[in-house]
Amino acid sequence: MQQSSKEKRGDPHHHVSNVEARFAELIEHLREDVKKIDEPRAKALFETSAEVLGGLKKAFHDYEQKNEPAWR
Repeated sequence: MQQSSKEKRGDPHHHVSNVEARFAELIEHLREDVKKIDEPRAKALFETSAEVLGGLKKAFHDYEQKNEPAWR
């Protein structure tokens, strides 16, 4: 049985899964752009951003898997 769109909107796991996927896409985009950038400060900005988003993606993944959060 499929969930209605109203049920999906209220389901935090549905939202967590969507956000986690968007983080993954953005991380991949940032890492690909690092290869195209020559300016060291911009390269560092993109690399750092990918790392920070990776941490957020892990937090969302841990929530989805019901793992203990890393910050505890």
